[in-house]
Amino acid sequence: MRRMSLIAVTGFVAAGLTLSACGSDSLSSSPGAGSTPAGTAAGGGVDQALAAKVPAKLKSAGKIVIGTDPTYAPSEMLAGDGKTVEGFDVDVFNAVAAKLGLKTEWVPASFDSIILGVTGGKYDVGVSSFTINPDRKKQVNMVSYYKAGTQWVVAKGNPKGVNIDDACGRNIGVQKGTVQIDDLTARSKKCTDAGKSAINQIVQEGQDQVTADVVSGKTDAMLADSPVGLYAVKQTGQLEALGAIYDSAPYGYVVPKDQTDFANLLVEALKATQKDGSYEAALKKFSVEAGAISDFALNP
Repeated sequence: MRRMSLIAVTGFVAAGLTLSACGSDSLSSSPGAGSTPAGTAAGGGVDQALAAKVPAKLKSAGKIVIGTDPTYAPSEMLAGDGKTVEGFDVDVFNAVAAKLGLKTEWVPASFDSIILGVTGGKYDVGVSSFTINPDRKKQVNMVSYYKAGTQWVVAKGNPKGVNIDDACGRNIGVQKGTVQIDDLTARSKKCTDAGKSAINQIVQEGQDQVTADVVSGKTDAMLADSPVGLYAVKQTGQLEALGAIYDSAPYGYVVPKDQTDFANLLVEALKATQKDGSYEAALKKFSVEAGAISDFALNP
């Protein structure tokens, strides 16, 4: 449920901790970053009936330009070359585009700039673990494709004794622009209302830095979307999940408000990927199939 607020671990290797660059406009935004050809997804092949419905502008371009924040492993992250965007969000949407006979061009961006980029015409679609909520649906169309919740993560053994229900006075890491900020703000207010110290939110631009802060001990814990938090636990070997996943909600593709037909076409393409197995294959590749859904919909 990372990306609801209005207000990734990537590249952990060998014995050391090596982090990829943060998701921001300073990352390469050149055409072709993470591009994939049409028809190459697992179970792939173009669905000619769906391809015939592709908007003329996209059909002429032959590709979909996608805004994404690649600091949110395993949803979206940078590969070892520091340029190619990969992850389960990427594989699922590449399979969707393949059904439409289109290539994909993944453009790294800061998370909180993506919706504006979509509404302003910089990107055709935003794909970056956006949680669907009423405020977002007022701005854009959203197509559901996955479901996730919030997970707390601490250093292995919880050496600082963090209590989710009483984190007053704690240093808690969170990524800018996420639902977890709203979560922490509400928890902090309960602390101050009770005469206790506020929660000190350590806000970072990229999730990779949020995770690094917990590993280094700069923060006592972090909040992130469940697949991201659990991936961090698995990849670092130095963290553990604290408590259960809560507040599960669907992720959605961000599509301009005036492109309802295209948004509905993405719903149909998702159904096609589910039918041929490419949807499930993309999730299994990153061990996140627990969040799979079958009721793809526009603005659910």
